[in-house]
Amino acid sequence: MALDPQTLRQFLDTIQRFVREQLEPAEAMVAETDTVPPAIVDEMRRLGLFGMTIPEAQGGLGLGMSEEVQVLFELCQTSPAFRSVHGTNNGIGSQGIVIDGTAEQQRRYLPRLASGEIIASFALTEPGAGSDAASLRTSARRTAEGWVLNGTKRFITNAPEASLFTVMARTDPETRGAGGISAFLVEAPNPGLKLGRIDRKMGQRGAHTADVIFEDCRVPADALLGGKEGQGFKTAMKVLDRGRIHIAAVAVGVAERLIRDMLRYAKERVQFGQAIGEFQLVQAMLADSRAEAYAARCMVLDAARRRDAGENVSTEAACCKYFATEMVGRVADRAVQVHGGSGYIADFGVERFYRDVRLFRLYEGTSQIQQIVIARNMLRQAG
Repeated sequence: MALDPQTLRQFLDTIQRFVREQLEPAEAMVAETDTVPPAIVDEMRRLGLFGMTIPEAQGGLGLGMSEEVQVLFELCQTSPAFRSVHGTNNGIGSQGIVIDGTAEQQRRYLPRLASGEIIASFALTEPGAGSDAASLRTSARRTAEGWVLNGTKRFITNAPEASLFTVMARTDPETRGAGGISAFLVEAPNPGLKLGRIDRKMGQRGAHTADVIFEDCRVPADALLGGKEGQGFKTAMKVLDRGRIHIAAVAVGVAERLIRDMLRYAKERVQFGQAIGEFQLVQAMLADSRAEAYAARCMVLDAARRRDAGENVSTEAACCKYFATEMVGRVADRAVQVHGGSGYIADFGVERFYRDVRLFRLYEGTSQIQQIVIARNMLRQAG
């Protein structure tokens, strides 16, 4: 634990004020313009949000998993686009370097990631490699000067803003599956790195994704993460448990915001001479949402504590991600239902959350992948 309980409580209070006073009022504008204001990004830097999980020795806050999820419960009671700005710096964009990076790579990149000076992006998914990530085809060929990368990555978060890409590429074409995959730290701009147009998405406007195209993209020899070939996929798997618990905590935060909004509306909206919150069928939707969000919060806190204690939480992380992201989808649907016609109208913002949260069931492993992970782990343990 990096922060004592009193300091953590003060930090959480600061985050709560930041969300209520700066992020919530900007939600509609971000959705309209597809841009998070630079002033808000600067405040995120000042608060240390880009370096929450990066060790203190490298300029970050060094939060443990248990502390991180508590921050996310507060920070994510607003549009998910805001979290996306710094999310990769705290997750797969930095943790691979923290875990497996060389001392020089850690010195070069982690302080700048922690301060938000550079934005990270993680380039794994390809047009033909999504859930089956081990089938990726992007290649990295060794040369006398370093490496040459060729291939296309798809749906890459923060690609338009990123100046550091962690790129998974196949260094051994003879080895099928994960064993021939290595990770590279590719700085932008680079003459061999090009971006596709910004994707038009179902939701999460303000959080940008795009194709990343490598055409004879030359990088130095020391761009190989950890200095070892064939370790890239293993590195990705090492950070996956933290990433899945992270997304589960995000889902809990958004669900709690939606519950607050639907509760307020149920108390204010009058039909048949009384607030709709007095009707039992509306109460059932409120109760189901509260119970499921509470269950997800407890799961996340338990898995986070277990991970901090050094336990293998592969199953627990998959359970959290699966349950919490499916849960927030149900809560968002109920929130639209409680708001009635107003929930379907963009001016009220509820339909925006309904669209935003749909993505949670897809990235960091789809719900179906989580089911496979959970079941396989159960069978392995039973065997």
